[in-house]
Amino acid sequence: MVTVVGLGFVGLTTALGFADHGIKVYGLEAMPERLSTIQGGKLPFMEPGLDEALPRNLGKNFIPTDDWDLAIANSECVYYCVGTPYGEDGQADLTYLFGAMDQTLAAIHDGKPRVMVVKSTVPPSTCEKRVIPFLAERGVKVPEQMGVANNPEFLREGHCWDDFTQPDRIVLGVSDERSEAMLRKLYAWTDAPVIAVNLNTGEYIKYLSNTSLACLISFSNEMSLAADAIGGIDVAKAFRVLHMDKRWQTGTIRAYCYPGCGYGGYCLPKDTNAFYAVAKGVGFDGQILKNVIDTNDAMPEATAKRIIRAAGEDKDVCIGILGLSFNVGSDDVRDAPSGRIIRALNEAGYKNIVAYDPVAMEGFQRFYKLDYHCAAGYEDVVREADMFAITTAWPMFGDIKEKTDKPVVDCRYML
Repeated sequence: MVTVVGLGFVGLTTALGFADHGIKVYGLEAMPERLSTIQGGKLPFMEPGLDEALPRNLGKNFIPTDDWDLAIANSECVYYCVGTPYGEDGQADLTYLFGAMDQTLAAIHDGKPRVMVVKSTVPPSTCEKRVIPFLAERGVKVPEQMGVANNPEFLREGHCWDDFTQPDRIVLGVSDERSEAMLRKLYAWTDAPVIAVNLNTGEYIKYLSNTSLACLISFSNEMSLAADAIGGIDVAKAFRVLHMDKRWQTGTIRAYCYPGCGYGGYCLPKDTNAFYAVAKGVGFDGQILKNVIDTNDAMPEATAKRIIRAAGEDKDVCIGILGLSFNVGSDDVRDAPSGRIIRALNEAGYKNIVAYDPVAMEGFQRFYKLDYHCAAGYEDVVREADMFAITTAWPMFGDIKEKTDKPVVDCRYML
């Protein structure tokens, strides 16, 4: 059994979604007018699908109420779908969330273990650094007495019902195995992948999803403004042609939305800088494009710092650089992140560097006159180096942790 606190778009969708799959759900709503509307079998807002799901489940698997004792006594999981507005400083206001948790604790009159699930969107570290300490102050031991979890929503207004009942993924941010097991039971009805991660990662995934969409929207708008400033550009047609790129159709565009060492090669650095310069030359200083360039320029030093943290203070440590080309499937080393990373390591005093790449070593040695040497083969670099940094995601490097127990810095997040 489940209690859902807050019956707005997310809460009512969650409650009816579970109820429609045979789970008994109590819905708690603080606004009398909204509660009365829902109890009368009507939606307080327009949302296709919910208008049919509400009368189908009302009074059966879905019980809307303001009786906290009733709802909490009969539930194993309590879902919080309350507002978390942001204030003037941009921080999420957790007043409603903490208030609902206090009401939950006041309504518990038994020792039955429950899971408190934050469905509301909250910043990464909220459960770990705010919710768990909040419960501890009230004498609640996590996870012994109460599990804490988050289950971020990926619902679009106007499509909430379809998004909940036909999800592409379910994310569970959990603090313990018991909470994970209970939440997995709630989603036994779906064939979608159910992915369990730690609390911070669960919260982060929601923000990663939303901020990536926000970036795409603002980038597109900025590029349209740059086109207007340059003049003579059919913006609508240009974007439609952009969408014809087969990478959008096949889904391989996702490879560009993944962290690494920064972009390199011939085209991206040259063309990004050139377009920014042209736009700025006609009076439009595109800040997104500027920051794209600045971020990429900063990545080699940031990556080198990661490697240095793993290497320690001994400047004689032998660092193995795995991958020299700017990308897998190419021997192009122009503006390759690996070259800039090695330069940053050299400047920091680390000059005992051995590198290996299956196709790009000859070209790299022509382009980059730095303090390093190339190994004859993969096995040679594994044997010689004291630690490793993966700077190109060649599949062959995927077994590095099987070959050695020496430290590995996965700069391409491929392991």
